Formats: sequence, C-alpha cells, structure tokens
Amino acid sequence: MVWGRKWDELLAADREGALVNLMNNTVDGDFQTFKAEDGAFVREHFFGRDPRTAKLVENWSDDDIWGLRRGGHDYRKMYAAYNAAMQVKGQPTVILAKTVKGWSLGSHFEGRNSTHQMKKLTLEDLLGFRDRMQIPIPDSEMDPYLPPYYHPGPDDEAVQYVQHARRRLGGPVPARRVVNEPLVLPPLSSYEVAKRGSGNQEVATTMAFVRLLKDLMKDPNIGHRFVPIIPDEARTFGMDSLFPTAKIYSPHGQQYMSVDRDLVLSYKESKTGQILHEGINEAGSTASFTAVGTSYATHGQPMIPIYIFYSMFGFQRTGDAFWAAMDQMARGFVLGATAGRTTLNGEGLQHQDGHSLLLASTNPGVVAYDAAYAYEIAHIFRDGLRRMYGENPENIYYYLTIYNEPYRQPAEPENVDVDGILRGMHLLREASGEGPRVQLLASGVGVNWALRASDMLHEEWGVQADVWSVTSWNELRRDGLAVDRHNLLNPEGELRTAYVTQRLGGRPGPVIAVSDYMRAVQDQIREWVDQPFVSLGTDGWGMSDTRGALRRHFLVDAESIVVQSLSMLSKHHEFDRARVAEAIVRYQLHDPGAAAAGNTEGSG
Repeated sequence: MVWGRKWDELLAADREGALVNLMNNTVDGDFQTFKAEDGAFVREHFFGRDPRTAKLVENWSDDDIWGLRRGGHDYRKMYAAYNAAMQVKGQPTVILAKTVKGWSLGSHFEGRNSTHQMKKLTLEDLLGFRDRMQIPIPDSEMDPYLPPYYHPGPDDEAVQYVQHARRRLGGPVPARRVVNEPLVLPPLSSYEVAKRGSGNQEVATTMAFVRLLKDLMKDPNIGHRFVPIIPDEARTFGMDSLFPTAKIYSPHGQQYMSVDRDLVLSYKESKTGQILHEGINEAGSTASFTAVGTSYATHGQPMIPIYIFYSMFGFQRTGDAFWAAMDQMARGFVLGATAGRTTLNGEGLQHQDGHSLLLASTNPGVVAYDAAYAYEIAHIFRDGLRRMYGENPENIYYYLTIYNEPYRQPAEPENVDVDGILRGMHLLREASGEGPRVQLLASGVGVNWALRASDMLHEEWGVQADVWSVTSWNELRRDGLAVDRHNLLNPEGELRTAYVTQRLGGRPGPVIAVSDYMRAVQDQIREWVDQPFVSLGTDGWGMSDTRGALRRHFLVDAESIVVQSLSMLSKHHEFDRARVAEAIVRYQLHDPGAAAAGNTEGSG
C-alpha cells in the first residue's frame, strides 16, 4: 500500500535493490517536495541520486515518471489490501497506505504546506481535477466561483455498486438508529425528599441532590439505568451512601481489604457495581459519560449518566470532551459540585470556579442551571429526565451547579412557579411595603445574600426589594436570542417578548443581578431587561480566605447588594446620595482593588 502499481515494473527490474534502498533512505520532506514539482524534477532529484536507479527510468518520459502514484491512491491495491485483511482471522491487521496531501486538487494544493489555507480552486486547478477524475463536464461550464455538481445518474455502474455495498453494510453512514422505547419515568412522589426541605438542618445542595438520587435509584423502572460517575473523592460529594447498595463497578470484583471496612459506608466493589469510580481522571470520566450517554443509540439501551465533579475541573479542564459529547448527541447529567468562586475557598484559585457557566453557554447541547434550593433541583432534574428519556427525547444534556455550602433548604412553596423554575427565573419574595423599590435577581448561593439584603433594605433604609431566584441565566439568554431571531425574520408577524422581559415587565426599580460567578454570567440577560441594570460578580483573582471575607472582597455579599441598590436608586433620584456614603461607612465596605493591588498571595 506504500507504492502504486506502476512502481511494480521498476521494482521487478531492480536486481540490486538500489530502488528499494533509495526509497528507504528518502525522508518524508523530500517525498512531499517531489509531488509538488513535476516528472523532470523527480527524475533528477530522486532517481538521479543513484546511477542504477537513473538507468531504470532512462527510457521513461517525464510524464511517465509523474504518473507514478503512491499506494494509497491506487484503487486496485487498496482493494487488494482490504480483501487480504478480511481473510485474516483471529488477529488484527494493519494496512499502511502512503498518500499525498491535497492529491488531485492541482499544483496549487497537491503536496503544499498551505493546503489548509487554500480556500478555492483556480480554473486551472478545476480543469486539472476534472481531467484526472475523468468527469464529463465541458470547459464552458467550469466556473471556479460556482463549480458545477456532477452525478453520473442512478443507473451508472459505479453508483449501483456503491448503493449495493452500502445496503449490504446496513445503511448509510453516518446514521443513528434509535430503536429503544421511552423510559417509564419516576412518579412525582419520588421527588418528595427534595421538595419537603431540610427543616432546621443545614444542607448543601450537593447533599440534597445525592439524597434525591439515592431515592431515584430505588425506582423499579429506571433505577438500574442510573450510572453515577465519580472522579476523585466520592466522599467529598457525600456519595458514600451509595456504596452499600449500588456498589462500585470492578470487572474483577473486590480484590483488596478496604481500609474503611469497619464503617457502615465502606468501599464496596462488585462485578455488578453501578458506580464508576474513576480515580483522579477527569478525561476518563468524561469519556465514560459520553459512552453511557450515547448507549441509547449504540446499544439500544438508554442509560442515565450522572457525572459529578469539582466544578472547576469540568468545562475548564475537559471542555473539549464535553463538546465532543454534544457532537455525539450524548444525554445525561453533569454536575459541577463545590460550585462558585467563594465556596471552596481553602484551596485557592485552583478550585474556585467563577466561569463554568460561561463556558457551558458556548455549548449548544448543554442546558445549564444554577439552582439555589433542593426543590428547584428536583423540578429541573425531573424535567431533564422527561426531555432526554421521555416521549420525543432531545439530544441535549444538563449541567447543574451544586454547592458545598450548607444552609436551610426551604420546603417547596404552595403554588410554586414550576414553569419559571424551568425557564430560568421565578419570584421568590415579593415586597409589599411603600417606598423606593428594586429588583434583586440572584442564583445559587447568591439567593441567600439577596434575601438578607432585602431584609436590610426594608428594615434599615425603607427600600422594598423583590427577590427573584434565577435558576438559569443561560436559558434566559437562549430564550432572548430565539425571540430576537424570530422577530428579525418575521417583521410583519406578531412580535414575541423575551421571558425575562415578560417577568420584569411593569415592575418598578433598577435590577441588581448577583451570583457567585463572574458578572458576565448575569450580563448575558442585560439586553432584554428594560429597567436600569447592574450586576455584581466575582471577577478577578481568587484567594484563600473565609467565605465572608471573599464575598466582601468581590462585593457580592448582602451588604454590597444593599449599597449597590441604594446607589442605583440615587442615580435615578429616588434615594439621597449622601446616604449611600453613610451605608458604605456603616457596613465597612472599602475598595478591594486598592487594598489588593499587587497582592495575589494565596491565588495559586
């Protein structure tokens, strides 16, 4: 497969092995150059290197020499090689095929380093390609700016052969044949543990999700289809509670005596284990997620991957693999645990995620949420199962941020706005008093800061604040973009309104948007907010300090939200600007930029 058929004549005449020796000692760079020149050049600079090889082609014309092909472009040799490989049983066969980059595309492309930079064929190249491929198109139709398509017709011998061979192989490629039925999804009662809240106990959303997952894995219809995938430390995420029942998959079973064998929640490995515990291997874990998430097509068995990881080590570290998962139409859930820039503060910048939601927004197949409460996660997860595994499944997968900061999980309110939770925002608390008003939009752990800020604004400054839980800045932006596209292409039809515009419509006061992420996350919705808008976020270097100190440093804590609210109101003459300065002094806010200038201690 290295050399084409026309070389056989020369090789047969090479009694002394001179040609084989010349081939073996010619470097790849020279072989590339030869195919970028012509027959005379090859005669002089290749065959001419040895008098014996020069004699082999002394009666050959330059065109004959130029017609010598590499084996990868000789269709008969290609067929013979594959046919021989098919006869080999019980062991793999390797076919080495030597080819030329840009072969058949003309002198400006063939063998040139600039092949990938070339954007179009010249007329000369186009005519040469036509002649080499023996395509019956006259010169009059050869337009380099709009080259014609050619099809020999359905009755052509080659077309008939290709179609027959493809039918024999099972159909066209690429093709995705999905034959499995929709799954029977868990009833609403299965989500009760997340909807009833935590009472007086403080529970992080990571723990709340694991508790929900444990119940869902007991479901008789789909419980066995969940595949938890865990790099690093399962105990960090509280997933050791799954060890006794689901067990960790090992093809050989448990081969060692576990160091924690005396614990109720000790490591349990099994040949039939349900958990993939990958070790510190995010790349392998993402590959497992993709394999499990595409099993509905590759094996006809829809499985539900639950890939949970330190949020910083997801879209940042393996973002390209997440893109490949989207490209392969994977379905499932990826969970960025220890989410946010200020919640895992003891380990410095390495673990402080302030941007994964931005990276997720670049992936068209990802539906990303930054929920604050367990009952929100329950509705989001339930809807994700419906969209990916119910009737008319979609080729998407979910990214859920979950936090390691414990706080009281409220019970689901009566008449909760489920549609708002799923579409990206719902009203959590509506102020009822008199006075200036602001709209506080927050996500994740930031919701707690906004609620406290709302109390402070009311009690200390006479300002009323509506508090919104934004479950997905990304989905609000996606909705806004879809609305803009529709309105642009349908100027005479009924114009649509973005969801965030609808929800904030008619509500007075500036909008203050806050999260534990960079301001750019919240800024995604700015275009569709009619009110004056400002965002608070965790831009800049992370550092090791207490959560409270970090939130004050980034100006995202409750006191900072209060000051920002008062400042926005003062700009619109609804609050005395002198009292804004009073608030800064009262809450001991300072300029963190000035204090931290030149100091990045603890940021590594």
